[in-house]
Amino acid sequence: MSAPQAEGRRPNVIVVVADQLRADHLGFAGNPVVKTPNLDRLAGAGVVFSEATVANPTCSPNRASLLTGRWPSAHGTRCNGITMDPNASTMVRSMARDGYRTAAVGKLHHQNMGWPFEDEQRTEIQATDPLLLSEVHRDAVEFDREPGWDRWENRADHEAAFIRMPKDYYGYQDVDLVIGHGDNPGGHYLHWALEHGLDPRTVGGAANAAAAYPGWSQVYETAVPAELHPSAYIAGKAVERIGALAGTNDPFFLFVSFPDPHHPFSPPAGYSDLYRPEDIPLPVGFNQDHGASPEHIRALADHRGEPGQDSTMTWAVTEDQYRHAAAAQYGLITLLDEQIGRILAAVRDHGIEDDTIIVFTSDHGDLLGDHGLMLKHFTHYRALTNVPLVIKAPGVVPSSSNALASTADLAPTLLELSGTQPFRGIQGKSLAPILKGEARTVRDALIIEEDQPFGLPGLPGPVRMRTILTPRARLTRYFGTRIVELFDHTSDPDEMHNVAADPAHDGLLRELTELMLEETMAMTVMGTRLTASA
Repeated sequence: MSAPQAEGRRPNVIVVVADQLRADHLGFAGNPVVKTPNLDRLAGAGVVFSEATVANPTCSPNRASLLTGRWPSAHGTRCNGITMDPNASTMVRSMARDGYRTAAVGKLHHQNMGWPFEDEQRTEIQATDPLLLSEVHRDAVEFDREPGWDRWENRADHEAAFIRMPKDYYGYQDVDLVIGHGDNPGGHYLHWALEHGLDPRTVGGAANAAAAYPGWSQVYETAVPAELHPSAYIAGKAVERIGALAGTNDPFFLFVSFPDPHHPFSPPAGYSDLYRPEDIPLPVGFNQDHGASPEHIRALADHRGEPGQDSTMTWAVTEDQYRHAAAAQYGLITLLDEQIGRILAAVRDHGIEDDTIIVFTSDHGDLLGDHGLMLKHFTHYRALTNVPLVIKAPGVVPSSSNALASTADLAPTLLELSGTQPFRGIQGKSLAPILKGEARTVRDALIIEEDQPFGLPGLPGPVRMRTILTPRARLTRYFGTRIVELFDHTSDPDEMHNVAADPAHDGLLRELTELMLEETMAMTVMGTRLTASA
């Protein structure tokens, strides 16, 4: 056990991120089925933000918002496929410059992992937004970097050889990298697994599954054993990092990012049968009538049970498909919870629990049956945008808060709590006043952005979505179309009835439209492009 930290020493910071985990798929959030005892205990010791919301419901853009405190329209990673600015000001870089030791373990997704666009997507991008394809391979000269600077997370490169990450990777001084999702990701995990006698390329994946659900290729029991699962690797490396960092005289920042429970929903033996599909209740609205929904949602509902060619895109599920996917995902969530328990135990064992800020959140949610839909993109239903957020910090009284909070608020919050000088250009707002009991809220509304360079039937690309969210309602505009969604949460918290065309809600529509403009303009003023040199 490490000695207690000296009085006055700045707190350590551990940020734990799940991938594609919605807020209500956790025990402490009231889910009656899934078991998450370790996260439940963390929630009981911290502040739970029930209205935590993404800046963008997509992996790379929202992860960049977490690090920079800025919305994608400001930091530039507007969609998956655009590598994050390597010179960007990030909270990690600021802490490193201010004396923190910094490290990351797991999936980062700050750069492209090597997945190409689908052929039809690329054709549409070439026709409507061809400059985006040049942004996918951003110019080294633009960023004063050597050629190849944007390939640090390329899976093929990491398969060819073990690659040590640079000493300032968006502020991280050390990185143990996982590239991709499921039971067969790449990066440093691959080489660790090979050293332990497992080749996940030949053991993992649906083709090698110990058992598979025939209704959807993304649901199966992996042949990779739990002790060699990517989540076990990440937890083990995090425990090692905590042990090494806790023994120094410097405070540390550790980012721990699990690829789970993102699909494929492929839990290992011991977790694949923890939950029975027949015990999974259908979510409210599973069988809703989509007659008043946008055309692209109606088109998906017309092809219920048919996953799209792109395995990451929204589609409409049958009851049987939903129940099997949810049971498998719940198994992954319980596995994730156990691995996070190992990390929390390491913090206790090294005697730094009272000197460490611990954050738990997710990069975005998953429709997972809500409104009869699955996965993500092209809609801003709450299941996608509402993410778990727990902050446990020294001196902070455990409680719950229904204040609006954005992923972009985490950077200014942690900079303030760690005593690190904030950088210019931050658009998020510190949640410290709420944590300290000095305020009940720090914002009255927040913006959600989504920019996709391609579309789908009923919604041609490029897609430009903006949402304004208040405690009362959600307004979403699909710019370039006539699609408007307005949900009054006082009477319709499950977002079943779009009242944008209802004359009785004209006042609310005008109010939120004006508020969207005001919030967007305020962000534009704050979000002037600034890099680490600023």
